[in-house]
Amino acid sequence: MLRSRELRMTIVGPMLRYLVNFLYPPRCAACDARQPIETARRVCEPCLARIERLAEPLCERCGMPFDEGDSDRGGICARCMQSPPRFGLARAAARYRASAEDEGGTLASIVRRHKYGLDQSLGRALAECIGPQWPLPAAHYDLVIPVPLHRARLRWRGFNQAALLAVEVARRLDCRLDMTNLIRTKPTAPQTAQDLETRRRNVRRAFAVKRPGAFAGRRVLLVDDVMTTGATADECARTLRAAGARAVDVFTLARAL
Repeated sequence: MLRSRELRMTIVGPMLRYLVNFLYPPRCAACDARQPIETARRVCEPCLARIERLAEPLCERCGMPFDEGDSDRGGICARCMQSPPRFGLARAAARYRASAEDEGGTLASIVRRHKYGLDQSLGRALAECIGPQWPLPAAHYDLVIPVPLHRARLRWRGFNQAALLAVEVARRLDCRLDMTNLIRTKPTAPQTAQDLETRRRNVRRAFAVKRPGAFAGRRVLLVDDVMTTGATADECARTLRAAGARAVDVFTLARAL
């Protein structure tokens, strides 16, 4: 039987949401279309359906989709063959196309306004964009860790978009969340429009661990919003492995192509 507090919440929660939606009619975070007044979602079904999910064949390590006719390298992409990443494997829920023709795409629209429009409320909308299918193989993780922001960037933005996603991922996996142990020790230039080698130099030695013992022998899932070249995730994984982590995998909402 539900405790009285839980019972009250099951009744009051939907009523409160209905009242708020009545006073402030809900709109889709992607297309701004009106949503039903009883909705608890931030993204409408048509916009969710337009998200381009990643499908096999993918690189077994970094999760990059193979080009047509280019999947005969034993499951490993050319970049991972040439320079194996320090993480075990990386997977994303969807493609992210930042091109001009995709400006109206669901993910592109929400990610830009979330990160650069400083709209923290869109964190829940991005969590909905993960979708029902979990892209990583079933595995037990001891810790979920967001890619950290430098304190100067965090003060400017007011929130860490990777941390908001990590909360949802930890809840979905019923896993412990560690928001403070992995830190970014130096401000790095924006990675947009930089090639792989420049990105690697940009983030080299940019992260540190405050309490290395917390990672000893642990399986860690690193979370970020978008992966492009994987340079940031790779440097975070190197730092975590040096602190004693047994394995580091990576989940991102989207893979930029």
